[in-house]
Amino acid sequence: MEKKAESQETLNDEVKTPGKLSRTFITLYDVFQFIGRFFKEGFLPPYEGKELMKQCYDIGYRSLALISLTGFITGIVFTKQSRPSLAEFGATSWLPSLVGIALLRTLAPLLTSLIAAGKVGSSIGAELGSMRVTEQIDAMEVSATNPFKFLVTTRVLASTITIPILTFYTAMVGMLGALLNVSLSEGTSAKAFFQSSLESITFLDITASTIKAVIFGFTIGMVGCYQGYNSSKGTEGVGKAANSAVVIGMFLIFIEEVVSVQFFGLFRT
Repeated sequence: MEKKAESQETLNDEVKTPGKLSRTFITLYDVFQFIGRFFKEGFLPPYEGKELMKQCYDIGYRSLALISLTGFITGIVFTKQSRPSLAEFGATSWLPSLVGIALLRTLAPLLTSLIAAGKVGSSIGAELGSMRVTEQIDAMEVSATNPFKFLVTTRVLASTITIPILTFYTAMVGMLGALLNVSLSEGTSAKAFFQSSLESITFLDITASTIKAVIFGFTIGMVGCYQGYNSSKGTEGVGKAANSAVVIGMFLIFIEEVVSVQFFGLFRT
C-alpha cells in the first residue's frame, strides 16, 4: 500500500509539473501575449511622451561614444583588410564603393544592434528586474499608474526609434574611418571618396538598412523588457534577466539578419 501511495504521489507530481516541451509553449504564449499587450498599450492614450524622450536620450545619446569608436575602427580595419584582395585584381578604385555598400547594408545595422543589445538590453533587463524584485512595479499598480505603459512601452518605442538613427550615424563614422585610411594610403580626396561610395548605394540599400534597424531595435527593447518585467528570485533573478536580455537579443538579431539578407536579396536579383 505504501509503494502504491508513493507511486501515486510521483504520478501526481509529474502531472502537476509541465515538461520541457510544455514549458516552451507556455513561454512562447507569454512572449506573444507580452508583444500583443505592447501594441495594445502603445497606441492608446494616455501617452508617456516625457518618459519616451528620456529613454531616447538614455539609449541614443549615451551610446554615442561607444558606437563612434566602434564604427570608426570598423571603417579603418575593413578598408585595410579589403585593399590587398582588390589590389590583386587591380581594382583598388572600387574600395570606396565596397566600403559604402558593406557598411550600409550589413556592418552598420549589425554592429549598432549588437552594441545596443549588450549595453542597452542588459541595462533595461537589470533596471526592470530590480524594480520587479523590490516590488516597485506592484506599487505603481496600486497607485493607479500603468507600469506596462510607463516602463515597457516607452523603452521599446525608444529603442525602435533610436537604433535606426544610430545605424546611419555608425555608417557615417565608419565612412570617415575608411576615408582616413584611403587618404593616407592612396591620397584620395574626400570629394572623390564620397562621390564614388555614394554612387553605388541604391534606394533599396537605404530602405533595407532602415527596416532591419527598426526590427533590431524592437527586438532589443522587447527582449530586455520581457526579461526584466518577468524576473523573479530576488537579486539572482536580476542578474539572470540582464544576462538573458543580452544573449537572447544577440541570438535573435543574428537570426533576423540571416532572414533579412535572404528576403532583400530577392529584390536585388
